Amino acid sequence: MSDPTLLVLASLAEGDKHGYAMMEDIERFAGVRLGPGTLYGAITRLEERGWIRPVKSRDEGRQPYRITAAGQEHLAEQLAS
Repeated sequence: MSDPTLLVLASLAEGDKHGYAMMEDIERFAGVRLGPGTLYGAITRLEERGWIRPVKSRDEGRQPYRITAAGQEHLAEQLAS
């Protein structure tokens, strides 16, 4: 798996995370280091499709995201194929 959008969805399937935590998680489980531009481009596309959404955080410097039910469904479909 090397598609950044699927990597982000897979990372968020384990729980809410902000961008840096996603980059670290993706590198750990997939051996792929996403650069900030690639990561945040994927986050933007996923948010536009309704597959992830931002969640409120007390840490003003970091925005965590959560996978939606539609995002979980898409991830399951992609992993099955």
